Amino acid sequence: MTLMTDTDSAHAPATICVTRHGETDWNITGVLQGWLDVPLNANGRKQAFEMADAFKDAGFSRVWTSPLSRASETAQIVAELLGLPAPICCEGLKERNFGRLQGMTKQDLSVLHPGLHADILRRDPACHFDEGESMDQFADRVIAALHGIARLNAGGHVLAVTHGWVMDAITRYVGDLPRTLVLDMKRKNGESLWLAVTDGSACSISHAGSGVQVSSGSVDRA
Repeated sequence: MTLMTDTDSAHAPATICVTRHGETDWNITGVLQGWLDVPLNANGRKQAFEMADAFKDAGFSRVWTSPLSRASETAQIVAELLGLPAPICCEGLKERNFGRLQGMTKQDLSVLHPGLHADILRRDPACHFDEGESMDQFADRVIAALHGIARLNAGGHVLAVTHGWVMDAITRYVGDLPRTLVLDMKRKNGESLWLAVTDGSACSISHAGSGVQVSSGSVDRA
């Protein structure tokens, strides 16, 4: 039997389950949330409890989270129910900053900025947001956060609670897809992406829980 050395362990991939937060009222009404701090609604808290039940055998040692309350409250509920330490906040897991459009309904956006409205509905990563983040600024910080978490959890299993556009950026990255590619998908609240991540690489993996999705999940609308 070959024993793993400390050096081997330091380079072992971290298994990271990246999961979208529970539902908010603004998800339902179609408001761009971005960096605005919108709390979970009652269904979102129910979804967090469902996530904890789905993850009970995942073997997580820690929970990481975006500092925005819709993610951090989801993470706190899951961590408490799994008997884990308080979640670790990571700024890099925050949603994309939509600048001056944050807090605007999709309906108002369709009237004031119809072209941009159509691009946002497509979740086009190349959208320009005045006073917000560019595509590259956003993707760079998300990927840096992903590898930072992997460095600190080499060989371990952790949960990272984040946001829809963040998961899109990660999906493109691990699939070696162009940052400008529009994905033909929308992550639901509570939907997960399982990854094997080292300091220098990342790939999606199959996992017993990879298909887990909370039963009361809602389609991403904001």
